[in-house]
Amino acid sequence: MAEILAALRSLMASHSPPLDALVVPSEDYHQSEYVSARDKRREFVSGFTGSAGLALITKNEARLWTDGRYFLQATQQLSDQWQLMRIGEDPAVDAWMSDNLPREAAIGVDPWCVSVDTAQRWERAFAKKQQKLVQTSTNLVDEVWKTRPPLEINPVIVHPLEFAGRSVADKLKNLREKLGNEKARGIIITALDEVAWLYNIRGTDVSYCPVVHAFAIVTLNSAFLYVDKRKVSTKVSSFMQENGIEVREYGAVSSDVALLASNQLDQDRGVSSGQNRVCEKDTSEEEENYNDLIWVDPASCCYALFSKLDADKVLLQQSPLALAKALKNPVELDGLRNAHIRDGAAVVQFLVWLDKKMQEIYGASGYFLEREGASKKRLETNKLTEVTVSDKLEEFRASKEHFRGLSFPTISSVGPNAAIIHYSPQAETCAELDPDSIYLFDSGAQYLDGTTDITRTVHFGKPSAHEKACYTAVLKGHIALGNARYPNGTNGHALDILARIPLWRYGLDYRHGTGHGIGSYLNVHEGPHLISFRPQARNVPLQASMTVTDEPGYYEDGSFGIRLENVLVIKEADTEFNFGDKGYLSFEHITWAPYQIKLIDLSLLTPQEIEWVNSYHSKCREILEPYMEKHQMEWLKNATEPVSA
Repeated sequence: MAEILAALRSLMASHSPPLDALVVPSEDYHQSEYVSARDKRREFVSGFTGSAGLALITKNEARLWTDGRYFLQATQQLSDQWQLMRIGEDPAVDAWMSDNLPREAAIGVDPWCVSVDTAQRWERAFAKKQQKLVQTSTNLVDEVWKTRPPLEINPVIVHPLEFAGRSVADKLKNLREKLGNEKARGIIITALDEVAWLYNIRGTDVSYCPVVHAFAIVTLNSAFLYVDKRKVSTKVSSFMQENGIEVREYGAVSSDVALLASNQLDQDRGVSSGQNRVCEKDTSEEEENYNDLIWVDPASCCYALFSKLDADKVLLQQSPLALAKALKNPVELDGLRNAHIRDGAAVVQFLVWLDKKMQEIYGASGYFLEREGASKKRLETNKLTEVTVSDKLEEFRASKEHFRGLSFPTISSVGPNAAIIHYSPQAETCAELDPDSIYLFDSGAQYLDGTTDITRTVHFGKPSAHEKACYTAVLKGHIALGNARYPNGTNGHALDILARIPLWRYGLDYRHGTGHGIGSYLNVHEGPHLISFRPQARNVPLQASMTVTDEPGYYEDGSFGIRLENVLVIKEADTEFNFGDKGYLSFEHITWAPYQIKLIDLSLLTPQEIEWVNSYHSKCREILEPYMEKHQMEWLKNATEPVSA
């Protein structure tokens, strides 16, 4: 790390103007959460592997900002040359730079790797000391990264209508109507999942996310896809042509945005200004009402592209595709339900296998019985590690129809490692499973018909009374949120408290949000809605046909972690009354895998909560039975036996 920092500081000093600081974000050119190996610049300079964070390098310091999911992990991974800045506890990065860097400081950043809203927020913070945000012409990290992974040429794949549920033509028509309503003549689409969703394409350019490195521009008259043409087969090219989409080279987006800004993009292609207009109007009326706006999502559009536009003619507003994508159509909802059934079967099959192996290898009492300590010493060749059992779980998933890979790196964590919220085990350093410790696994898969995400926490020995109390508190919060009924217009910020109240009663809490949207064979984390204590959860109300996770947790550093997660579909609720004629919403669980009865302190559950657990377990048996072999079904019946206080 010392050599990397020294090389970067040398480039900072020779830059014109010389840089007092260099910001290295986590994001790629599309502001993605998960990025390809060659875009992991922040990880390269800092050694921190979490998915969220920002590195700041000054002449004498190196600091890394990350959120509560990664505090413990960052503490373990950062060298002594780095200082951890805890988001929510320490000053925000813009405030720190403004307060601690000198007056008129030059602060460099690659404008392709920072969003419009972030860059503008920094510029406002810098104004009081006349500090300047400098857009570097090249990425300085790339210049010192001699072993940077090469660019991969992965094929673009058409996502069939039988899984997508809506045609490209229908999506483009709807998008152009929204452009017309906002008096915009075009939109720049930079989020990878939005490009994939709009054009019904998928790819493998980013691990765990079936997306293609591509931009899109849609005007009232035209549609463009910017992608490395080596990835586009004749079949895909024909599909694009059939849908009126012109395929351009990935790098052409920069010059085409400039053409779009000067209203020349359509004209250069011989498209008349009135052709294919969404709403045919009288010319004088159109001239009176038509505004020359370009729609840009400030959260996902990079500053480099925004800088090519006339700021006075930009509509800075959340992309209309974010909500359109989140509102699943009936085909997508059915696909998600089916994908989660197959995925639940894989999880149960894994638990059956793991239970047997823990007993055979370690002499553990197993999933159902409580006994402290292993009764026999295992052979070195037989040991189970966080990675080997994670690989086995992937095997079970891979056997299922439509499987296309994992949806994120499996969090397979034993004992103290489970307290690292987004722990990522490595084969060389991972822990061995322990019959006397909690095992938490948070995992998911990509299927052609849906994306999955599930967390379960189990114990194969005798859990302590404290572990049971904590597990039960998490379960109570999980049940409370999943059973909520609430009026239309309610946002996820208002519901977040439901999952926390049972933990708060014991003085417990967790540092992450409670729920995120989930894609349809797309990103496992999907907005624009979420259930969280964070202010952005107020921005978008929850709506019927959205998906969202329900995943409260509790973590004790150095000891254990607990999390329970199901995916929910938001649906209209059948209520006796309808105050204010608002309509009410509720949740439908689509995840199917048992909770471990051994970890529940039944005396802490209400009769209604016990009834809910029994009902959920009954549905697990019914729904998963067609996928179970005889011995697996016997195990599942035991795991879902009705309980009472």
